Order: sequence, then C-alpha cells, then structure tokens
Amino acid sequence: MNAIEFILAGMLAAATPFLLAALGELVAERAGVLNLGVEGLMAFGAVLAFIIVYQGGGHLLGFVVAGLGSAVLSLLFALVTLGFRANQVAAGLAIGILGQGLSALFGKTYESLTVRGLPKLALPGLSELPIVGGLFVQDIVVWISLAATLALWAMFAYTKLGLIVRAVGENPKAAHAIGYSVMSVRVLAIAFGGAMAGFAGAYASVVYTPLWADGMIAGRGWIAIALVVFGTWLTGRIFLGACLFGAVSLMGLAAQATGLDVPSQLLSSLPYLVTIIVLGIISADRRLLKLNGVASLGEPFER
Repeated sequence: MNAIEFILAGMLAAATPFLLAALGELVAERAGVLNLGVEGLMAFGAVLAFIIVYQGGGHLLGFVVAGLGSAVLSLLFALVTLGFRANQVAAGLAIGILGQGLSALFGKTYESLTVRGLPKLALPGLSELPIVGGLFVQDIVVWISLAATLALWAMFAYTKLGLIVRAVGENPKAAHAIGYSVMSVRVLAIAFGGAMAGFAGAYASVVYTPLWADGMIAGRGWIAIALVVFGTWLTGRIFLGACLFGAVSLMGLAAQATGLDVPSQLLSSLPYLVTIIVLGIISADRRLLKLNGVASLGEPFER
C-alpha cells in the first residue's frame, strides 16, 4: 500500500470524529447557539464509552451512554445560556473545561488500557477497485455517519423541521411571533449537538484508536467548530472539510512511513496549521459568510 492508498483507506475513519461533532455543532448554530464546549463534550463522551466497553457493555451501549452523557452535560450549558442568559462564549468554554476535567477524573484508572475495536465492512465490488478501493472498506459507524450527513442535508433543504430550526437562528422574534417555541428548539438543538459530540468522542476512544489516554481528543473538538465556519454552515461543505482534515491528519503517518526526514512534531501539527490557513481564507470572503451565516448566532433571546 503506497501513501495515497493509505490516506484514502483511512480518510473517512479519521474524518468521522470531526464530522459527527461538526454536524451536531451545525444544528446548534443553525438554531442561533454557539457552543464552544465541543472539545470537552467529546472528551466526556469518549471516557464514558471506553468505560462501558471495557467493562463488557458492548459498543452499542457505549455509544448510547456517551451520547446521553454528553447531551446531559450540554443541557447544563443550555440552562446557563438560555435560562440565565449568560454569555455563550464564556459558558461554552466553561463546559468544555468541565468535560475535560471529568474525563480525566473518570479515566484515571483506565489510563493506557485498550478495548476491542469494530470490524470493517466492505462494499462488494467497489472495495476491490485499485487505489480507491480502501474508501469502501469501513466500520459501521463510518457508514452511519455518512447516512447522518445525508439526513441532515435533507432536513435543512426539504423539511419543515429544518425550516423551523433555521428560522429560530435567523430571526427568533419572528419565529416566536408565529407560534414557535424558540427556547424549546434551541434546547433540543443544544442537546442534539451534545449527543453528536459524545458519539464523536466515543468513536475516537473505542473504534478509531481503541484505548484510553488523557487528552486523546487532542483538539478535534476545536477543529469541528472551525469546520462549521469552513463549510459556511452547509452540510455538504462540512463533509468535504472533514474529509480534508481527516486526510491531513494521516499525512504525517504517511510521510514517516516513506522515510521523509521531517520532525514528527511538525507533522502532527499539520491539521491545526491547515485549520488556521483555511479559516483565514474563508474569513476574507465576507460576502460568503454573510450569505450563509446565521444572523442571530450567539445572541440571547428575550420574549
């Protein structure tokens, strides 16, 4: 397997934690809520899933507990920001720190332990193609994440539910005036974003790298938040951005495998360098951000 085949084979799996967390953040931001605690929510979900799987509960139960745990933690963010109208940036950072602290506390006795991952599922015929065949050999969570991406795209593009979420984010006073509960929509959007962050963390700890180490999320939550801006709040672009960052995160391993004499620290920093560069390019296009941005993002709602 050459470097290109290696990157293509692992790109979707590497992109899945970014994608799941970014999809959850997309729904929250479309509803007008900026949650910067994704990193901590992912870490909390990761440790919960690892504990469940290590104790013999199985991957499905691990994902369920991770999603529920992170959703409950995100509801604390909803209580502070929606109930008491606290600043969303400060509250999100606090929730992120809390989630990381809880993950370190709960995972202390599981440090460096491993669990069994999930088997790969190959698509007949497509998986045998030269060079790109590895794209079609993935675990079940990757396939589910792709289906979730399509479902969210369809929801925002074609359903009344998607229209309501967008209306609440664009003009909450108008949405309230025609009878929609802005608070209920935002609470559910925050809980959904928390659950998706939990799923992303669970995938990272029990499937992608099935071991526990403190700090293993390693900035993926921040990249997921940046992905929403990178994708200009559009589902398809967020998916492409996740694939890009997934591929970039594998380039360091591919470079080391080929014997390239580059410091490992520089290679491991590639995803974050790309994040900064891409955000700088996207932010320079004010027209694009204004066209697809959320008008009341981060603003408290008062009846």
